[in-house]
Amino acid sequence: MSVVPAEADAVPETAAKTVGRAPAPAVTRAGEEAGVAAAPLAPRARLFPALSAVYRAQLSRARVARIPLLFVATFQSIGIMVLMRGVVDGGDAARAVVSGSSVLVVAFVALNLLAQYFGQLRAGGGLDHYATLPVPPAAVVLGAAAAYASFTAPGTVVTAVTGCLLFQLPMANLWVLIAVIPLAGAALAGLGAALGLLAPRPELATLCGQLGMSAALLLGVLPAAGLPAPISYARDLLPSTYGVEALARGFDTHPDWLAVVADLGVCAAVGVLSLAVATWAYRRAAVR
Repeated sequence: MSVVPAEADAVPETAAKTVGRAPAPAVTRAGEEAGVAAAPLAPRARLFPALSAVYRAQLSRARVARIPLLFVATFQSIGIMVLMRGVVDGGDAARAVVSGSSVLVVAFVALNLLAQYFGQLRAGGGLDHYATLPVPPAAVVLGAAAAYASFTAPGTVVTAVTGCLLFQLPMANLWVLIAVIPLAGAALAGLGAALGLLAPRPELATLCGQLGMSAALLLGVLPAAGLPAPISYARDLLPSTYGVEALARGFDTHPDWLAVVADLGVCAAVGVLSLAVATWAYRRAAVR
């Protein structure tokens, strides 16, 4: 027996009156064919609350998975300084070795590991999970980058203090690390995230991260005075170089603070640019 459409539409209203409730909500045009009332979407999360949530989630995840690798990065940098101690006595070369080895910890975690993380996240479909959440793309990139960069602080401080003891450098201005770690970390983390998101395969993301860390090792730890001119130009293009220079200037008896601020300003500018590129790369990868 067929049901007349008018009677079918009247059933919900009659039932609503029987139980003393309001009639059912009107069906929107989009859901009229399906016969389902449209549910309101959740409001999009604001940037800073979403950034805080992503940061805490990434920090708790990285605390378990990345701490062993942080020890590896610290021991690697200390081992490089011990090896260089046999050929470097002091002076500008010693400052370069200690500064470059300290910033190398930042490069290992923020550049190398973050490139691998985003490469695996893209290949494994993890970006689809974030794309379904009402979270701004910038919050995902900045939260992950900040979490990875935060783990570089203990290893960088330990490496810098150990280097000062090895090469008998003054520790009075090691507080410069308070600015070097986040600014160099932001520049390298943005670069690592962009490499991981733009690489077509996770293997290439890992390769790019390893090459970037090797460049930070060779161009940052070795004294700039002994490098050939073409390699010196390549050194100027590496963002971690300016963090190395800022920390090295702090070991001088009378540091040139304007030059230190200028080097840190370059790190900050590169950090903003690289994180913006990483955010664009995230949007590009998430829609595919």
